[in-house]
Amino acid sequence: MDINDIKLTQYSHGAGCGCKISPSVLDKILHSAVPAVPDARLLVGNDKRDDAAVLDLGNGTALISTTDFFMPIVDDPYDFGRIASANAISDVYAMGGKPVLAIAILGWPIEKLAPEVAQKVLEGARSVCAEAGITLAGGHSIDCPEPVFGLAVNGLLNTSNLKQNSTATAGCRLYLTKALGVGILSTAQKKGILRPEDAAIALKSMVTLNKPGELFGRMKSVKAMTDVTGFGLLGHLAEMCEGSGLSAVIEFDKVPVISSLPFYLSQNCFPGGTQRNWNSYGEKIGVLNELQKFILADPQTSGGLLVAVEEEGRLEFEELLQELGLPAVSFGWLEALDENKLITIAP
Repeated sequence: MDINDIKLTQYSHGAGCGCKISPSVLDKILHSAVPAVPDARLLVGNDKRDDAAVLDLGNGTALISTTDFFMPIVDDPYDFGRIASANAISDVYAMGGKPVLAIAILGWPIEKLAPEVAQKVLEGARSVCAEAGITLAGGHSIDCPEPVFGLAVNGLLNTSNLKQNSTATAGCRLYLTKALGVGILSTAQKKGILRPEDAAIALKSMVTLNKPGELFGRMKSVKAMTDVTGFGLLGHLAEMCEGSGLSAVIEFDKVPVISSLPFYLSQNCFPGGTQRNWNSYGEKIGVLNELQKFILADPQTSGGLLVAVEEEGRLEFEELLQELGLPAVSFGWLEALDENKLITIAP
């Protein structure tokens, strides 16, 4: 088979961050009766629902360490490498840090796919790492029934600039730096009905680095930050609310959304991960209509940054978003905890 005829998504049962284990199942996996070994240097660890681990280096700086990998969400191997790499590096940006080094994680069905295809995946990864200003310095590979690729990434930051998803305060406004909907579009691709212009929109979104996170890390008005991936906007916002002891109100008409989603939803392009997400956290969410549910719980791959900004810094933050060409409209806010629902939709 010609390498150009390869369609990677045919070789995997999942796609991108839609492969993620659901939040409810993940809770069971992470629960352990074995006590963790205390480490005073560990600023962020597995006891929190953050994007990466953070270790205090003791000199005013901290080390960020993360890993992320998944199965193909696109057919082109070069683009698969780019998307998986941008997604993995995003965790460093989501903590307010600067990536410094990456190593590759590759699982490859060597009896089904030629090594030249995997080479294209790595070339795509190197291109994104170069854009992030880091080196892809090595890695590990195994023979695997399905193609899997990702990165382990290290980053650095001034400890005072550390951003977490659990440090938001009441009154913070909410922002999202990428439009929602790539999960829906990837499902349309699997069905063979994705229009070329929408394929280009999805690809551009997924390969775009979340570099602004490093800038946001330096802003005192940014109180909390995370990236939106496989749990959808609702899932990651719920984690922010739970960690911060707050509730959120969403103004749905202000949420950044890829404009063609209604068409694909009318064609029943619903990722399986959407329902898994909803089953995990739906009871924490107020009343939604079907359109809102399918968009807000849509699993994102290499999604945007979810940022909580205190009201006093709102104007400065929105001006920076405009300069960067990012959505500059707040889609909601955080308020005192509502014991009944973590997240509601504004009337």
